[in-house]
Amino acid sequence: MIELVPAIDIIDGKCVRLSQGDYNTKKVYGENPADMAKRFEDCGIKRLHVVDLDGAKAAHIVNYKTLESITSQTNLIVDFGGGLKTDDDLRIAFECGASMITGGSIAVKNPDVFIGWIEKYGAERIILGADVKEKKIAVTGWLEDTDLSLDKFLDGYTQKGITKVICTDIAKDGMLKGPSTELYKEILKAHPTLHLIASGGVSSMADIKALEAAGVPAVIFGKAIYEGKITFKELEQINLSC
Repeated sequence: MIELVPAIDIIDGKCVRLSQGDYNTKKVYGENPADMAKRFEDCGIKRLHVVDLDGAKAAHIVNYKTLESITSQTNLIVDFGGGLKTDDDLRIAFECGASMITGGSIAVKNPDVFIGWIEKYGAERIILGADVKEKKIAVTGWLEDTDLSLDKFLDGYTQKGITKVICTDIAKDGMLKGPSTELYKEILKAHPTLHLIASGGVSSMADIKALEAAGVPAVIFGKAIYEGKITFKELEQINLSC
């Protein structure tokens, strides 16, 4: 069974979603992310993807108290990303209960630091964030494009020991028009041992089943659950059947 990983994106301590990474499209779905996390846990969810969108823009961790609130009130395995740029940011994230962290911009702009994190904490706790726009990597909360190709990015870091990658197609994110299944097939063909976590565009359980059929081991979804395209009841039924 594909691993289901709901996402909670945070701005000003609130649960929000954006469309295609555009901060001007912000929509608030909950005042208390910890309450949302508990709803997911009650449905049998084991893991959560939490993104500090304020941190991504500020280039340092911001919503660590919200992270701590989630991890102290649930038993969820939380991977946390957004604005992690220094060893101190990482220390704070782990002290506030994150089991894993995701690094995207730092892996592009300061690879020596990111590689140091892999060596210090191990590949089980460090996830590579590959946010792509037309197969090129984007950084800084998707506000900045680069000329770095996805293939080159993944090749370089798998050689450095990375085993887990969250790949988000920015054009799909928050649009509820289906994920980039073909892109994920290409990635898995080139890197068959990679634990690929698909992200962006999921609009229904049918999309998740299509990703599972394509061999994708895990999927992140957010807006689909908040907009009722996937229901909490469906999550509960799936987890009960596993």
